[in-house]
Amino acid sequence: MPTKTSLSLPDDVRKRLQVLEKDKDGFSDEDRVKEKLKLVQDFLHDDAQDQLTSLKEKMTSSEISMEGYLSKVQALLGKELSQSAHGDGVNGQNGKANGVATNGSHKDEEDSEVTMDTQEDSPSMKSPTTAAAKGKNGRKGKTDTSKKSPASARVTRNSGKQPTIMSMFSKVQKRKSDELNGEDSNEQTEQNGQTEQNGQNEAKKEEEDVKESREEKRLKVESDESVSEKATSEVKNTPVTAAKTPPPKCPDCRQYLDDSDLKFFQGDPDNALDEPEMLTDERLSLFDSNEDGFESYEDLPQHKITNFSVYDKKGHLCPFDAGLIEKNVELYFSCVVKPIYDDNPCLDGGVPAKKLGPINAWWITGFDGGEKALIGFTTAFADYILMQPSEEYSSIFALMQEKIYMSKIVVEFLQKNPDVSYEDLLNKIETTVPPAGLNFNRFTEDTLLRHAQFVVEQVESYDEAGDQDEQPIIVTPCMRDLIKLAGVTLGKRRAARRQAIRHPTKIEKDSKGPTRATTTKLVYQIFDTFFSDQIDQINKDGGIKRQRCGVCEVCQSSDCGKCAACKDMIKFGGSGRSKQACHKRRCPNLAVKEADDDENIEEEDIPVEIKKSTKKVPQAKKKKQSQVKLSWVGAVVETEGKRRYYKQVRVNDELLEVGDCVSVSSEDPTTALYLARIASMWEDGTGKNFHAHWFLRGTGTVLGESSDPLELVLVDDCEDMQLSYVEGKVNVMYRAPSDNWAMEGGMDDDIKVIEDDGKSFFYQFWYEPECARFETPPTFTPVEDLKHKFCLSCARTNEKEEQEIPRVAEPLGAEDHDSKAVYAVALFKGAQFRVGDSVYLPPDAFNFSVKAASPVKRPHRKEDVDEDLYPEYYRKSSDYIKGSNLDAPKPFRIGRIKEIFCQRRNGKPDMSDVKLRLYKLYRPENTHKGVKASYHTDINQLYWSDEEGTVNMSDVLGHCQVEYAEDLRESVQEFSSGGPDRFYFLEAYNAKTKSFEDPPNHARSAVQKGKGKGKGKGKGKGKSSAPQEAQDVQEPQAPKVPKYRTLDVFSGCGGLSEGFHQADISETLWAIEMWEPAAQAFRLNNPGTTVFTEDCNVLLKLVMSGEKTNSLGQKLPQKGDVEMLCGGPPCQGFSGMNRFNSRTYSKFKNSLVVSYLSYCDYYRPKFFLLENVRNFVSFKSSMVLKLTLRCLVRMGYQCTFGVLQAGQYGVAQTRRRAIILAAAPGEKLPRYPEPLHVFAPRACSLNVVVDEKKYVSNVTRGNGGIYRTITVRDAMSDLPEIRNGAASLEISYNGEPQSWFQRQIRGTQYQPILRDHICKDMSALVEGRMRHIPLAPGSDWRDLPNLEVRLKDGTLTKKLRYTHPDKKNARSSTGALRGVCTCSGGTACDPADRQFNTLIPWCLPHTGNRHNHWAGLYGRLEWDGFFSTTVTNPEPMGKQGRVLHPEQHRVVSVRECARSQGFPDTYRFFGNVLDKHRQVGNAVPPPLSRAIGLEIKKCVLERIKEEAENVKQEKMEDSD
Repeated sequence: MPTKTSLSLPDDVRKRLQVLEKDKDGFSDEDRVKEKLKLVQDFLHDDAQDQLTSLKEKMTSSEISMEGYLSKVQALLGKELSQSAHGDGVNGQNGKANGVATNGSHKDEEDSEVTMDTQEDSPSMKSPTTAAAKGKNGRKGKTDTSKKSPASARVTRNSGKQPTIMSMFSKVQKRKSDELNGEDSNEQTEQNGQTEQNGQNEAKKEEEDVKESREEKRLKVESDESVSEKATSEVKNTPVTAAKTPPPKCPDCRQYLDDSDLKFFQGDPDNALDEPEMLTDERLSLFDSNEDGFESYEDLPQHKITNFSVYDKKGHLCPFDAGLIEKNVELYFSCVVKPIYDDNPCLDGGVPAKKLGPINAWWITGFDGGEKALIGFTTAFADYILMQPSEEYSSIFALMQEKIYMSKIVVEFLQKNPDVSYEDLLNKIETTVPPAGLNFNRFTEDTLLRHAQFVVEQVESYDEAGDQDEQPIIVTPCMRDLIKLAGVTLGKRRAARRQAIRHPTKIEKDSKGPTRATTTKLVYQIFDTFFSDQIDQINKDGGIKRQRCGVCEVCQSSDCGKCAACKDMIKFGGSGRSKQACHKRRCPNLAVKEADDDENIEEEDIPVEIKKSTKKVPQAKKKKQSQVKLSWVGAVVETEGKRRYYKQVRVNDELLEVGDCVSVSSEDPTTALYLARIASMWEDGTGKNFHAHWFLRGTGTVLGESSDPLELVLVDDCEDMQLSYVEGKVNVMYRAPSDNWAMEGGMDDDIKVIEDDGKSFFYQFWYEPECARFETPPTFTPVEDLKHKFCLSCARTNEKEEQEIPRVAEPLGAEDHDSKAVYAVALFKGAQFRVGDSVYLPPDAFNFSVKAASPVKRPHRKEDVDEDLYPEYYRKSSDYIKGSNLDAPKPFRIGRIKEIFCQRRNGKPDMSDVKLRLYKLYRPENTHKGVKASYHTDINQLYWSDEEGTVNMSDVLGHCQVEYAEDLRESVQEFSSGGPDRFYFLEAYNAKTKSFEDPPNHARSAVQKGKGKGKGKGKGKGKSSAPQEAQDVQEPQAPKVPKYRTLDVFSGCGGLSEGFHQADISETLWAIEMWEPAAQAFRLNNPGTTVFTEDCNVLLKLVMSGEKTNSLGQKLPQKGDVEMLCGGPPCQGFSGMNRFNSRTYSKFKNSLVVSYLSYCDYYRPKFFLLENVRNFVSFKSSMVLKLTLRCLVRMGYQCTFGVLQAGQYGVAQTRRRAIILAAAPGEKLPRYPEPLHVFAPRACSLNVVVDEKKYVSNVTRGNGGIYRTITVRDAMSDLPEIRNGAASLEISYNGEPQSWFQRQIRGTQYQPILRDHICKDMSALVEGRMRHIPLAPGSDWRDLPNLEVRLKDGTLTKKLRYTHPDKKNARSSTGALRGVCTCSGGTACDPADRQFNTLIPWCLPHTGNRHNHWAGLYGRLEWDGFFSTTVTNPEPMGKQGRVLHPEQHRVVSVRECARSQGFPDTYRFFGNVLDKHRQVGNAVPPPLSRAIGLEIKKCVLERIKEEAENVKQEKMEDSD
């Protein structure tokens, strides 16, 4: 060979070439050549460069084949490199194959010359490239080399070859190339029981994976070497700073070479045998020396191994489950081999063996009848079942066992509890004790995240085995959260694994579906009729076509041809009618995305304005005139101006009179006929007219298509129109509730109310379209002289409009001024205001002379952050902090009326502009002391001031009662607890001197003037004593409201009932709660209640069949016993149901919502309340909501729905809840309570959109409130300091309450014992992270330093390594990389990139770009902020990650969570710490239910008063 100057290659390129030559790295020939070329191209001599160019041109023009091109390039590179070899063994030929130790899966021959010396051994030798291809794709199973066990499942190498036992004992050891003949190259597959087709798919997938991983490696090498490649004539290796280049990895096992955890195999004992020798050892007594025995042995022999270690060729101990075997990395193991029947893992009686392998497959074959999975290896010669690892390998093997056991827990738990949250799963994992004999003592969230990819793949394979109609576990809320948090790739190599890892746990699926809901006939029929119509519609439309993401490998695999969907496809000989995609190709990405979309109903985060009532202008109806003959019948009834009113008219041949109902046709033929009642008829210059009071069809209400097609509702909507529009007469009957309505529950058989003859309709309710309220129609008796033209709609509309205009009365002549007229009374919105009354006004109605201390503005982001120490801080770009009260509005201003007046214009008072002169009352935070002052004072304490202001009467928001505390006849506490809207003052505030003084006399005497609506005891002295006395006379007669006998279903620990008890409206006699710890908690707090811990369906069945007691002898409530029904049926099941099909319908029909409605139908209580998550009103395009209301309407209930924010009723927490209220006929339907506390506007978006129409709750004050917001400081600053894992159930308070909230929550009964101030014991790593979260507001995981830290269990954390470029975030200011996985650069994730035991959790930067940087995880609460929705299990990486105490290094305690929900400190919980957290997290905040209870109480009082009035009226009429 002519001498040339040797190639000048940098050291790292040279090393990489050696690696490529020696270890093959799992590359195919083609890829290896390309890789080499890429490495050395820039260093080749000019003539070699020219040769390469001409070869490339020839291949492009098809003069030579791809194979020819590659072999020539290979030869050329061989020549060039041999000159620069310097004796280091890098040459154009293979590394030697060393007999047993070669790996059946490597095609070692790289160029055609090398194969010549083995040709004689294999006559049917194919060319290396075709052989390789055959080995990859053409594998067929051969029974004599595989272990066929239906329970077993294997992950195999990429290869197609495994030598037979006999070949190991032949005289000449065969080279790998000998095995690559046509027949043998197909042997490997049947180990997996795979079909040929699957084998091919799998091979293709794996090939792609190999290419992908190679591409990643290439990229890494390139980035490592970009500097060195620029070196010219001499070999240079320019060092690159550590911050900017990833540390070196082992090319085989992909572990970091500088990792302190990297362990080396310590070597074999001297007596260890090679695999073939070991297999014939008599101690294993499987063969005698008779060769026929081997010939006839069909399956691979199976042995057990103990004291094993697995390592790569470099001797690095490494896991075998990290994808290395699948990527054809050669892994070997040393161990002691024992016979298959020996279950004892000790070394006695075993055969020491060395360097067995390489491993061709690893597999799991279910569990050994219990806890432990059986794991095995397959080599070329035998199957080995693993027992005990060696001491050095035990920590690596423990992770393997851990992940298999973890997937068992997850799949079993989710299969039985599909609706649980991510936090519930963590609870399950953290409370599961690992089986004895595994090398770990507890599971943590880190364990779950570490194994998330494996666990999710197990779930996917479990789902694949399921029925088409079963909801896959993968779309459960819990799995979706795990997938997002851990950044799991879905559909990843599922095609390859379909037979490879069968589900290890083989759980028996529950063949029975959901327990059948016990329903009354009526509820059943409504749901059933509606559903069958819907299913028919779907079937008519040809089913729902499954969409797919098109990216994952499942989407890209081919149809299986075997499932029901494929069999229906035309290409497989079917009808093609079902249009369903192959079941095996269910796209997991799409299923998860749909379930997410279904759950994340967007809510606009906008401040809610205070509603100014305006008359709603109904949409104009486009009507069609028809040719009709019109003639009046009878005389004119009344004449007004040009109008002559008539009572009757003949339209064509039909006689109509006032009060009849008619239909009017629409211009649009697809719109149903409009229906109206004739209120009056007249003739004037425009012709013959009538006044139409419109009905609204049920479909026009919130019920939409679920309504009864013949049901109408009355609305306030009317207009004048010509009689020529009338189509004809229709019959509309009023369906009044029967006299025995309450006792008819459960008896209604027929869903139909009337027969459909095309002309008959009925109505039961008046409907308010803005709030979706169905109420008993109002009764209005028209004045005698208006009878001929009375319209109920006009009357109500006029009355509303009247109330919206401020009026004045009782002029005070003596105090008259020239410029203004003064009055004693103003009337506005139905209320009367007198001089001396106190009123609420908007926060901007007037200002104080003291400039309030502006809230402490949070310091903006720190600019000078050390990015190497805090590498994630850059993600904090926004200053908005969840849970902050900075943008909460101010509470209402309060003033006392000094004067009511109108300006005079031209000597006359201008009545259209009523004004008030007021004394301004300061709240503590309005004084110079600022917000801090309000923290210690009572929430309803004010300061008198002589500052005055003038406001418009139209700004007044309502009455309140303000008293001087010294004048009260009861204690301030008693006075304040008498209801909201009660305030007191003890001192006056002087803004000029910034001092507090005694209030002046006029402040005290004015108190005695006419009172507001508060029920303070009047004292009857003072100026306007007459109205006061009148009030005093009525006061004692305030009727007592009875306590309603209540049944609380799905009661939990009793939050809903507790609030109702505080409102004094109910006594809960019965509660149903299936979960024992919550039921016990309910009993502890309500000793008089009968608590049933049974399925509510079972109980209802018993009652409906006439039973008086249940199996435990507890008395069951009977019909007529239950006066109030409240409960929150769990319905998480709907949140993952993204489409309706027959299964989701059956789930819906059997849901607890349906059971709960049946309770309502059977017992017919006076009041009914259904509480649920905010999204209840939006589930399934609001279908759940519509059918719930439809059932209540059909039963005859007045009903409405709304969304309330618990934070507006006095808790330091954001919690939006949907509330459905219903009232029996004869009762008044409650309105939703007005907000009491101001709250962050972003959390107060409470509108609901149904069928593109926006519904608002009846709240008129918008986001305003009469009190300031309650903060975390209010809620828990008085609680003693505790540590992570604190478990003392009773401790002392160690101090007095600091805030009004704390005084209320501790209660009046003095109790020095603080219960349940206990918190979860977080793992050492989590505790270490919490310790490093700063105390500044808004701190979370992004503030963690990247440090090695010694944890409390003695272990040392690792620093998180940033090893990849990040496309989105570029590099840090110091030039450091920001990516922790290949995916940050836009390629697929690489499992080898995962890192564990780091202070910054690896998974958060891994997926942060897709999830708003995981803002709030490991977040601290802010003293002046509020809690996120209190969850059932506070987890720093859970859905609500802001669960760290503001100052202590722990998660919030049970008592702190209970306070965030507004539970009194005396309230008891039951069970362990997680049980208690769950009870608190699932409860309705008592302050919210108290506010609703008070509204119900108001309605009952109104009804009692009305009834009393009516009785009086009747008596007077009788006496007359």
